[in-house]
Amino acid sequence: MFRIILYFFLLVFGSGCFLTFSPKKPEDNSVWQKLPQEPSYTKDELLHLKHDYDKVLSLAQAQIGIPYRYGGMSQSGFDCSGFVCYIYKNALGKKLPHNANRLSTYVQRYDLSELEKGDLVFFDTSGRGKVNHCGIYLGDGKFIHASSGKARSVTTSDLTKGFYKKAFRWGGKVRKW
Repeated sequence: MFRIILYFFLLVFGSGCFLTFSPKKPEDNSVWQKLPQEPSYTKDELLHLKHDYDKVLSLAQAQIGIPYRYGGMSQSGFDCSGFVCYIYKNALGKKLPHNANRLSTYVQRYDLSELEKGDLVFFDTSGRGKVNHCGIYLGDGKFIHASSGKARSVTTSDLTKGFYKKAFRWGGKVRKW
C-alpha cells in the first residue's frame, strides 16, 4: 500500500527532471526570438558571471558522469535542479531553489543568442507548458545538465537541434539575492 501511495505521489507531484521523448511540438518558433521580460531587472540586479564563470564551468564539467538520482543534490547523484544548486552553491556561494520551475523565476530571461557561459537554461521536456528541466549554458549552443534520459548522468547536450531545441523555453542570468 505504501508503494502505491509513493508511486501516486511521484506521478502527481514529481514534475522534477523526468524526460519524456515525445514532447509537444511548439506551435511556432517564438522561443528563439526575443522573449518578453517580466519582470525586467537592471544590470545591477543581475548576477554577472564574467569573472566567476570559469569557476562555475570547471566545477560543472568536473561532475560529468556522476549518475542521475531523482532528488539528488550531491556528488553521489544529481537531478537537474540539484546539479545547478550544487554548482552555484559550491562555485559562487549562492543558494538556489531545488526545483527547475521555481529556479526559472530567479533569472532575467534571454533568448539563445544573448546567453553567456554560466547562464542557466530551462526546458519543458514533458510538453505540458511548464519548465521541468534545467542546466548551465557552456556556450556555442551546448549546455551541461543532469539527464534522466539515455545518459542517466551529468552530461553535455546541444540545445540548438533535436529534442532540446524543441523543449527549450529560455535561458538567463540569475538575479542577485
